[in-house]
Amino acid sequence: MKVAYLIEPPFNYLDNTGAVTGCDIALARYVFNQLCISNVEFIETEFAELLPGLARGDWQMTTGLFASRERKQRALFSRPIWVLPDGLLVRAEDATGITGYLSVATAGDLKLAVIRDQLQHETALELGVPPEQIPEFETYADAARAVQDGHVTAFASVCRAHEGFLQERCVRDLDVVEVPPCEKPPGFGCFGFARTATDLRDRVNQVLNQFIGGSEHRQLMREFGFSGDEIKRLV
Repeated sequence: MKVAYLIEPPFNYLDNTGAVTGCDIALARYVFNQLCISNVEFIETEFAELLPGLARGDWQMTTGLFASRERKQRALFSRPIWVLPDGLLVRAEDATGITGYLSVATAGDLKLAVIRDQLQHETALELGVPPEQIPEFETYADAARAVQDGHVTAFASVCRAHEGFLQERCVRDLDVVEVPPCEKPPGFGCFGFARTATDLRDRVNQVLNQFIGGSEHRQLMREFGFSGDEIKRLV
């Protein structure tokens, strides 16, 4: 079993020993253990390669990602494994003046970084951020570095990913602005599968349906920084 992931704490990252961990990784390991699948390989990739890799057969499952209408035409998805709002990574000195996508759109001269093919790009365009003010990056680390270096004003991604990044790196000059639900409601993240992998998707869902919401699942999510309210929202 091959599972694709990208470096994006707390969902997926490398610990001090170089081993891959994170809430998505831990959940996947639990699922495969219940399915008696012992030979599991986690493959690091970039976000834009997650779904194409499924179609090519490079891996059989991906880390959690938003199951948008367009993506459902390209892949199958599990039941939700988390539900989270978007957030903007900004320099701490800019945090009070940026409240979400709309504040970037109305400012007129701010640059908003996104990762190529992530839904935050589409959201930014829908809420009025001009295309020429949305530089695209291949990895989370590159986009976050652009904020730190002052090349962009903000970086749109999942709010929890930004918080995990700041905690892991102990970064003090950056802050996170949670996008208000009036701009974009929290979205559901799901494991991805190839369009032909109905049986695998269904077997994974059987395990998830029995596990999610239980005490062991809640403890797993808390270990990776998820609050009781975030877990309750998912359940």
